Amino acid sequence: MAIFRQYVAPLLIVLVFLVALVAVSSRIFLVEDMAAPAPIEDTASQKAQLSVSDKVSSLPPSLSALITGFTEDAAL
Repeated sequence: MAIFRQYVAPLLIVLVFLVALVAVSSRIFLVEDMAAPAPIEDTASQKAQLSVSDKVSSLPPSLSALITGFTEDAAL
């Protein structure tokens, strides 16, 4: 058990650290558009939001309020 604690466990920790370091550092060598962060909003997500309102229209008012939130009229 002492061999595991002295040699194997530290070696595994160092190997995991090196793999993580290589994965993070590899972003330097990626093509510029791949190295950039992902866009927050996309036209596909906007279309999906529009289709959600169509799906909600068939729900009862008590459930649709949970999905879309209360309007000012319903909140009073």
